Amino acid sequence: LSPGAKMGCFTFIKVMMILFNLAIFLGGGTLLGVGIWVKVDGESFLNIFGALSSSVLQVVNVSYLLIVIGAILLVIGFLGCYGAQKESKCLLMMFFSVVLIIFIAEVAAAVVALVFTGLAETLLTGLVTPLLKEKYGVDETFTHIWNVTMTKVHCCGLNNYTDFNNSYFYETHGGYPRQCCDMQEPCNITLAAETNVEVWTCCPGTWGIAPSCHPHLCGCLLQGCFNQILEEIRTNAGVAGGVAAGIAALEIAAMAVSMYLYCRLDEK
Repeated sequence: LSPGAKMGCFTFIKVMMILFNLAIFLGGGTLLGVGIWVKVDGESFLNIFGALSSSVLQVVNVSYLLIVIGAILLVIGFLGCYGAQKESKCLLMMFFSVVLIIFIAEVAAAVVALVFTGLAETLLTGLVTPLLKEKYGVDETFTHIWNVTMTKVHCCGLNNYTDFNNSYFYETHGGYPRQCCDMQEPCNITLAAETNVEVWTCCPGTWGIAPSCHPHLCGCLLQGCFNQILEEIRTNAGVAGGVAAGIAALEIAAMAVSMYLYCRLDEK
């Protein structure tokens, strides 16, 4: 290519780099703002946007997740946008390094999630079950989120009704949340145990269709919300995999573009 064509290509890629990272910066700011909003007034957020009953976001503390992701995107967007605008090799290298670290962390997390699902369940149980015992029935927002989750997803606790044993709610009410007894009250240990006696319930086949087993059908016997969420994730694994692949492709492209600009600055 002629020097003019090379310069035109450099300018085009530089402008695209600026616009792309400006969008990331604005998206990060939006996520950060939403995260702060959820942290300050989570109940109004749920009232406006409804119950995300099929998502793990109702089990973990979504506000901190949004704040962390938003802050990371703000940093990435600033480094990429300002580094390209000022043609700063230092900022471009920092941008490349941050994206590379995130990419490696995502790959590692994906491998751990696929290989050590049981370990993830153990860790999540160790984190969430104590919160259920301490905050359910005490913290109004926490209780509301779990009530919506257990009602809509048709589950009880993280693993089952025993997550509420020796909890604040059990000690003050003398029983379990009514969701653990298929909305029957009073929800005592006998009724909860009968409702949770089976994990799966099977429906007989009709019109030549083979029998099927699903937690939502025919009797709706309860299981823990963690198993329900895992089932939702498995059901939507193709979509999740496609999104993950798309994000990985964008990260690789961003690293390649930043390195191209970094190398081209030596020739200018």
